Amino acid sequence: MRLVVADCAARYTGRLSAHLPRATRLLVVKADGSVLLHSDGGSYKPLNWMSPPCAMAVTEPDAEQAAAGVTQVWTVQHSKSDDRLVVELFGVQHDSTHELGVDPGLVKDGVEAHLQELLAAQIALLGSGHVLVRREYPTAIGPVDILAKAPDGGTVAVEIKRRGDIDGVEQLTRYLDLLNRDPLLAPVRGVFAAQEIKPQARVLATDRGIACLVLDYEAMRGVDDVDSRLF
Repeated sequence: MRLVVADCAARYTGRLSAHLPRATRLLVVKADGSVLLHSDGGSYKPLNWMSPPCAMAVTEPDAEQAAAGVTQVWTVQHSKSDDRLVVELFGVQHDSTHELGVDPGLVKDGVEAHLQELLAAQIALLGSGHVLVRREYPTAIGPVDILAKAPDGGTVAVEIKRRGDIDGVEQLTRYLDLLNRDPLLAPVRGVFAAQEIKPQARVLATDRGIACLVLDYEAMRGVDDVDSRLF
């Protein structure tokens, strides 16, 4: 992982256009190719980012950029779309690279792990005819919560969260990109399952062809018998 603190400006073009005016920010370049721009606020969310698969080129500024004080230009181009992130660096305060190694992945808490167990046992919630392949299907970037087979023979990868937000959709997108490179599994479609799915996450999932499934934890546990409700 590369960490750079720099005076910079950025432009994002593609499915949408966005601009970050000049300011001091943290730039994170990860081993998977993703590039994220953070401010000293806004919690964990980056101001802008590019998700893999993508490639970054570092070039010298042109005459106009150099006259404005730009010392370096990062161009991050998505490999499968026209999305592009261009970062202009005016000055670098810190630049370091760190080898983090292979991450063991997130350890699910009690409810999230139980949701995975329950959905595996009630795989028909994905739709009639679905068959469980296995839980915690291993990949090079972490385990997929559930891998299943659809009635048409296609593969289904399921990411499970208690509260589904954009980060969960991004995580599932990375899994899908990797799994679809395996000819024995492809084509693989995604299902984002959670007790609650935020509107922004649902929009992003739909845009990427990922289905959303809201899980009723109490009903799945058998505590709330939905067939016995009066209302």
